[in-house]
Amino acid sequence: TIYGHRDRVWSVAFSPDGKRIVSGSEDKTIRLWDAETGAALEQPLMGHYAGVISVVFSPDGKRIASGSYDYAIRMWDAETGAAIGGPLGGHNGWVNSVAFSPDGRRLASGLEDKMIQFWDAETGAVIGEPLATHDSSVFSVAFSPDGKRVASACDDKTIRMWDVETAATIGEPLVGHDDSVNSVAFSPDAKRIVSGSVDGTIRIWDLETGTAIGEPLTGHDDWVNSVAFSPDGRRIASGSTDETIRMWDVETGAALGKPLIGHDGSVNSVAFSPDGRRIASGSTDETIRMWDVE
Repeated sequence: TIYGHRDRVWSVAFSPDGKRIVSGSEDKTIRLWDAETGAALEQPLMGHYAGVISVVFSPDGKRIASGSYDYAIRMWDAETGAAIGGPLGGHNGWVNSVAFSPDGRRLASGLEDKMIQFWDAETGAVIGEPLATHDSSVFSVAFSPDGKRVASACDDKTIRMWDVETAATIGEPLVGHDDSVNSVAFSPDAKRIVSGSVDGTIRIWDLETGTAIGEPLTGHDDWVNSVAFSPDGRRIASGSTDETIRMWDVETGAALGKPLIGHDGSVNSVAFSPDGRRIASGSTDETIRMWDVE
């Protein structure tokens, strides 16, 4: 167990080389950790004026982007911990989710004000107009592996797909959850996405047809806050308000083993290591935990 934050941990992510973990917390800080030892690598990264909801490494591992309740995005040097430029502002609500494009040139943000915004990751300049089709807060955004599409998960119970170049919606919204959709992620082959919802279920979707594959995955006793595909695309990890993490077989939808129990609070974020051998989780209990996948 990794201790250091002084309030709930909202988000965790591995560096591309798997050697570091970044975390964002309600304590307004971002922290970097050694993924092998759990040791803190830097002093806390400070600059946000409210809780940090989302953190992510750039694909080259040199930068970190963070989104916060303070309505701003900040960029950080992953080696030194120094802030890069000023905050990316202009939002009218919380920045619930940030995601880098696979080439590292763009950043997408999902916002409380129902919008999705693209940014130039090098200059911090806004790219185009906000994408405004959702009817409520956007809780999660994710780029496809080829960088051509973005998926967004929303409080309006839907998932939408967007063309990055044209900013147009692709197809109809994916409808199937009975409550807010908290998290969305692409499979490594970009043929599927997975979503987790306040309704306590996980759904897998076929991106060619825009339909759900099979029945909802059930087993959690409360909200599903975070979902992630393993790097080989064979497994899904999910974190829940029921304080557990579960793993699932993508092809069969079956739960793999028993729930992973250890946190004393809601599991807000889960992430696979790049080699797929470990899962990192961040929790309301103020800790980060590491799990052996096998």
